[in-house]
Amino acid sequence: MTRVPGAEHQELAELDDLTTTGTVASGHTNPADYVGTTHAGLPTHSGVPGIQLDGYFPSGTHTNTNHGWNHDAQFVIRLPETWNGSLVVSGAPGVRAQYANDTAISDYVLSLGYAYAATDKGNTGAEFFAGSREPGDAIVEWNARMTELTLAARETVAQHYGRPADEVIAAGVSNGGYLVRWQLENHPELYTRGVDLEGTLWTVDGPNPFRSLPLAIRGYEQQSPELITAAGFDPRSDFLWEYHYTVYWPLTQRIYTAELDPSYSGGEADYDYLQRPEAHRAIARFALTGKIGKPLHTIHGTYDCLLPITQNSDAYAELAAPTGLHTYQRVEAGNHLDGLVDVYPDQLVPLVPLLQQAIRTPC
Repeated sequence: MTRVPGAEHQELAELDDLTTTGTVASGHTNPADYVGTTHAGLPTHSGVPGIQLDGYFPSGTHTNTNHGWNHDAQFVIRLPETWNGSLVVSGAPGVRAQYANDTAISDYVLSLGYAYAATDKGNTGAEFFAGSREPGDAIVEWNARMTELTLAARETVAQHYGRPADEVIAAGVSNGGYLVRWQLENHPELYTRGVDLEGTLWTVDGPNPFRSLPLAIRGYEQQSPELITAAGFDPRSDFLWEYHYTVYWPLTQRIYTAELDPSYSGGEADYDYLQRPEAHRAIARFALTGKIGKPLHTIHGTYDCLLPITQNSDAYAELAAPTGLHTYQRVEAGNHLDGLVDVYPDQLVPLVPLLQQAIRTPC
């Protein structure tokens, strides 16, 4: 039986269809993990038989409740019957779990014959920081879990198909895009190339979310569009600000503060990163440099209202430019979540199709 090296627990299933067309019915995915990540117009796929391996690596935390395991460091590996010789490895966006990219990445790459692996990053949910002993532990773990899964998936693929993968592609969205960047900076030997959609940029001196989110929150609460645009958001995206304030801005600031600066006791709008040395020390543990060792293609939308493009991918493109390995695709009217395209079909364009195209076709 195919075994995942290092897994504490695994379950193997032979499935008639590894895409969500089949796995929703068979219970081998969790639609709650990927709700809102894609738009209704994204083509669906089906009819990809193969093997799915679900399980978890050793971990002492319990934020991921998928399968009733209440155990973190969960993974999924999908091995199609007809394999094209390549492997795509992904980490969950946001603080979602291992099935979060099933419609955005897994379904598409499986339909083309890629093997696919994904990790929950080692912790999930609005209390993803629960297991941190020191500020930054949870995000440091994200990177370690991506490396762990990549090593295990490479071995699993070689074991199952009788030969190693010809190509290993790191692909991810948002926090998953951050993982792609970190991996290509720190473990380029594990990958052929990477694709990131709207990856989060963490640098000690900025940009980072602590430099943009409090300003945006303050601007919304004070009814000051000038402050929101000063935070890096496109003024033409103002029709999205109320939604993002209600759903994302204060919550995201609050949970990142709990992880990176737990001694802070003020309000989200009042957070002043320049005066918070504890946060600087925490971010230094996992900050990006732009020094990628393999080709990376970045995609980002100008109407991103969670990670403003000017403070994230624009800045990362400058950091990575000296390597000569970075290509960058700025997309007019692209937002952070493709699900909102269904709400504003005349004002937003979907980004996931571009992510899929970049995975299939190196730039």
